[in-house]
Amino acid sequence: MLIPHHLLEADTLTRLIEDIVTREGTDNGDETPLATRMQRVRQALERGAAVIVFEPDSQQCLLMAKRDVPKEWLD
Repeated sequence: MLIPHHLLEADTLTRLIEDIVTREGTDNGDETPLATRMQRVRQALERGAAVIVFEPDSQQCLLMAKRDVPKEWLD
């Protein structure tokens, strides 16, 4: 299920982005400051290059590149 980022309250979106970029395995040795990583995600969402997906099996929100989302999800 896609979650339109613009429908989330600002604080909720910020907490969600922070949760996504700080999950285990997301840094891959990246020394980029947290604020910069969060800003990159926010910009990707605003440009439409990324989307937030709720995964019901894991009960988690994921960030996906729009190009990787099945076309039927975007309709």
